[in-house]
Amino acid sequence: MNDDRPVYSLEAQGAVGASPSPRPGRAGLPRIDDRLVVPEVTRDEIIKGRRVVAMPAEAPHGDQHFRLDYVVGAHVAPGYEGSTELLTRTSAESDFASDACIRKTGKDPATGTRYLEEIAFEVVSTQSERDVTEKAEEMHGRGVRRIFAIFIKGPRRVCEWSPESPRRWQLLDAGARIEDPCLVAPLAVSALLDAALADNAVQEALIAKNNPVYLERVAAAEARGEARGKAEGRAEGEAKGRAEGEAKGRAEGEAKGVAEAILKVLAARGIAVSAARREEIVRCGDLARLSRWVVRAAVVASADEVTAEP
Repeated sequence: MNDDRPVYSLEAQGAVGASPSPRPGRAGLPRIDDRLVVPEVTRDEIIKGRRVVAMPAEAPHGDQHFRLDYVVGAHVAPGYEGSTELLTRTSAESDFASDACIRKTGKDPATGTRYLEEIAFEVVSTQSERDVTEKAEEMHGRGVRRIFAIFIKGPRRVCEWSPESPRRWQLLDAGARIEDPCLVAPLAVSALLDAALADNAVQEALIAKNNPVYLERVAAAEARGEARGKAEGRAEGEAKGRAEGEAKGRAEGEAKGVAEAILKVLAARGIAVSAARREEIVRCGDLARLSRWVVRAAVVASADEVTAEP
């Protein structure tokens, strides 16, 4: 629930560490971890001096926030850190958290604090358009490079903040991909809206990260597939070999029988067969040729005529 009282009293609230520490190029801005609210005790946020109470979420917001963390977390590139509900002092009058963000790991040597987030994401459900727009203005003014909003009321959509554009919140096509140095792989816009596609996007990110557990599982699956393929190949080869062997054996047996028949016919007719001619007939494995020879054996005058080719 939002409390739109005109101005939040910074003095009465007792700002934590509120002494400004200018950042190079952004003179007069407080440090990003100077607080106007008491983190993790109250649910207060301050947007341009207005107190906004960040209440617990209903299912639509909570579900989308969970999916956002799941997908974005997998895409964080090496050297960067992802955060949920990270408070940032964006200006003298604003101290609030984005739903999810990515920043460089470590401390900024220019300020001695953590690095400012480079990408921020907001889930917009019951939050007013005024609040999310003013948050985007403040984050952009602080130096956050890219700001995205996932609107879940009405047609679900993902937009990117573009202060130079007349409409400022620019709709991203569902087939588009968000590319940025903070991300280990391009992030599919559709993955932020669809649970099944979220899983696919996380898989792609794990591949891009060369995640050892994921790669181990992939290698094991490939090894199992290769072993199964080899086993199937061996079985197929053995079956084929047996079939070919049986066929060859039958053919050789038939050829031997026909060759013996030729010799018996010649012997019955009293026709002498030389050792060379006998060897030629016995060693011939061509059934078609042997069939011709056995016919000739019944009519020829010599054994040489049996094997003579026209």
